Amino acid sequence: MKYQRTLLMSASCFLLALLCSIVWGYRKDENLAERVSPRILRFHVLANSNCREDQNIKIQVKSLLLEQLEAAPAASKEELCAYITEHRDTLETYVDSRLAEEGFDYQSSITVTESYFPTKAYGNLVLPCGVYDTVKVELGEGRGRNWWCVLYPKLCFIDSTHAVIPEESVTELEKLLSREDLNAVITDSPRIRIRFKLLEMLK
Repeated sequence: MKYQRTLLMSASCFLLALLCSIVWGYRKDENLAERVSPRILRFHVLANSNCREDQNIKIQVKSLLLEQLEAAPAASKEELCAYITEHRDTLETYVDSRLAEEGFDYQSSITVTESYFPTKAYGNLVLPCGVYDTVKVELGEGRGRNWWCVLYPKLCFIDSTHAVIPEESVTELEKLLSREDLNAVITDSPRIRIRFKLLEMLK
């Protein structure tokens, strides 16, 4: 009985320590996000629903818009936001035409807004949870699983599971972030990976 109580107390202390560590991690991430988010523009596409057809067209729309925005005459986050706002109707018409061609009876909505994102890993880039400026694309009801990436600087090509950020993208980030913050978001640290996995499990 004494052994069981000791074991229970040890497990309780471990869980409490783990919880405190996660809460501390959230606060640290939010503080980091406050410094990082003004430099970054996220890209968020929400499908109409979770049915296979709606999810497939979501990926098509994502690719179409990225191709269009790749050619945008914008050298900064502010210029890219201004371009998207100015050409919103054109971009929506472009997407709606593809939706109609594929037989969908709903339309798109494209806005530059603010959105909350959980901690997200893109290869060896880990962006902390927080509120980010976002190009938000809603298809129809926008109630399906979503897709996101970093639109500025251009990191949308990153494979979120296996990729490593190319050197040219690191160079772009070096111009935007302090050395401390850059080291905080680009890391191969096992400790960071373990904490990120724990956060994913608790969602």
